[in-house]
Amino acid sequence: MPTFSDGRSARTSYRSLFISDLHLGARACRTGPILDFLRGVEAETIYLVGDIFDLWHGGRLHWAAAHDAIMAELRARAKAGTRVVYLPGNHDARMRDPGAAIEGWELREAVIHTAADGRRYLVLHGDQCDPRILRWHLMTRLGSRADALLRQFDGHLRRRAGLTEWEQSFVDRMLSAANTLLAMGDRFERKLTRLAGAAGAVGVICGHSHKPGLRRHNGVVYGNCGDWVDSLTALAEDFDGKMRLLSYERAPVPAAMPRPARPAEGKAEAGALAEGAM
Repeated sequence: MPTFSDGRSARTSYRSLFISDLHLGARACRTGPILDFLRGVEAETIYLVGDIFDLWHGGRLHWAAAHDAIMAELRARAKAGTRVVYLPGNHDARMRDPGAAIEGWELREAVIHTAADGRRYLVLHGDQCDPRILRWHLMTRLGSRADALLRQFDGHLRRRAGLTEWEQSFVDRMLSAANTLLAMGDRFERKLTRLAGAAGAVGVICGHSHKPGLRRHNGVVYGNCGDWVDSLTALAEDFDGKMRLLSYERAPVPAAMPRPARPAEGKAEAGALAEGAM
């Protein structure tokens, strides 16, 4: 179970937790850090902000005991009274179909979250703002398949170069650049923040781009959960309504990711969470 850099207890409580892009079932899924993280935090509401499952990768579903343990952890939270809201993304789009259900979870396309301070946030995966061509299921399959093949090649290169799973490789940098390109610079953010404004919200919380962030865009809060393939990040709301970007320590967080106003003091130990707040 992780420890935290500010000396708080191992299981840290938040009012709300937002986590996306676990990609359970994909080869690149980091089941160990996901399970470690979930066991180290608790929240009144957990938002699963899309691409929780990787159902469109076009290959064999990679599922093991660790995946079952993650699902068991989430089911146990729901059974204990935690509200679990699941907002499917493009990789688990079949869960948007009528009749799709997971016991104890609320399935929604999008939702308005009201924070403790009364501020309202639009919560959705984010693929709704993709260029039309990227919304095609065929494009999702092709992209996911290409990602899986690149990561398989990356694993081979890592073994030959003696890199640990925490060290960023050329393939990692290439995939990160591809995600930035697909987001078309800040166009992805602009579309989502406009959508939030149209919904009467002060901000948007999303996933999809695998680019974690917590900042203001034209006066509207833009929060991106990141992912649990590369960045190992999540967003959380404190009990006073303050939003935080949580980063699982030792994860290759992109250097360009801006730190919000109040970074955690000191250097977190391995397996800890570094935090920034807004």
